[in-house]
Amino acid sequence: MDELLGRAWWMLALRGAAGILFGLLALFWPGLTLLLLVAMFAAYALIGGVAAVSAAIGHRSIRTDWWIPLLLGLCAIASGLIAVAAPGVTALVLITVMGANAIVTGVLDLIAWVRLKRHGRTQWLLLCVGSLSVLFGIFVVAFPGAGAVALVWMIGTYAIVTGALLFVLGLGARNWRSAVLRDKQNTPQHS
Repeated sequence: MDELLGRAWWMLALRGAAGILFGLLALFWPGLTLLLLVAMFAAYALIGGVAAVSAAIGHRSIRTDWWIPLLLGLCAIASGLIAVAAPGVTALVLITVMGANAIVTGVLDLIAWVRLKRHGRTQWLLLCVGSLSVLFGIFVVAFPGAGAVALVWMIGTYAIVTGALLFVLGLGARNWRSAVLRDKQNTPQHS
């Protein structure tokens, strides 16, 4: 997993950048309508999903656990497509899709964190992203009746925080590949 994320560091950084942008737009765009929120969520989910699927498929020969980012990406793409296919959905359906997406992607991020062999300075960010996503998803699904303004603020804040964590994690993951290669070179070979 270390080498896979090290090679696909850009996927984490892109997911983070999309999250930050989505969150900022949700927070600072006065008069945000539900239809615009659906479109922004769809773009956020599709960008992150395509990046994750692309990274997983492009690096599947490295490790057998490449399926984790693949599932994460497919879940995000499915959520984005649901939002695109039914843009006039009620707020309750949108909230449920966002909550389910957060729970599933959070669990997959936590699985990736557990499977990492190297626990350096930035891996804990994946633990934070996964935990925050699961907690956010549970809260959103458990309390879907929160006011629209509170929901937009909550979604925006969640997207910015997890986006920033993923972006920093992606930048840190650039060094993982070289560290894995260095470790392989320093490990004595047994005959």
